[in-house]
Amino acid sequence: MILFINACVRKQSRTFRLARRLLSRLDGEVVEVRPHEITFPVADEAFLEKRDRLLAASEYGDPMFDLARQFAAADEIVIAAPYWDLSFPAALKQYFEQINVVGVTFRYSPEGIPQGLCRAKRLFYVTTAGGPILSDALGYGYVEALAQGYYHIPDVRFVKAVGLDIVGADVEAILRAAEAEIDML
Repeated sequence: MILFINACVRKQSRTFRLARRLLSRLDGEVVEVRPHEITFPVADEAFLEKRDRLLAASEYGDPMFDLARQFAAADEIVIAAPYWDLSFPAALKQYFEQINVVGVTFRYSPEGIPQGLCRAKRLFYVTTAGGPILSDALGYGYVEALAQGYYHIPDVRFVKAVGLDIVGADVEAILRAAEAEIDML
């Protein structure tokens, strides 16, 4: 199963265009999650107490962990997230907060080292930006650190098209170049 985490909200999203191209090159059933359409719980004290109680009892079947179990079971993962305000959409951060579950997506060794429990061996992060992305650490770097450091997804790939809103930019040429990169993956 390919888990497609679609954080694109615009109908004519350039990021979605690239993600769709990538998905057409992958084999398998695609299951789509749209973080901006999920009503995430408020992480208040009551939420944290419930979560801690469930984790202490190893009750990972609770609906609170549905997204985490889905993520952990995916064979491949594609994240489509436009570059907004020096990162990715806030709903995607909320999604990560829901899937970071000790005992489902990762565990800690006796020495406190994260050990991944996810099935996926490859994750693609697809983004577009109107201007330059001055540091990959803003957005992609966060996802890469989680994927490799916590979930144990060894192959993390970054697909991007930048400079799309710069005056005089040939938007179609930039997008076609990114699509050509996807075709070579």
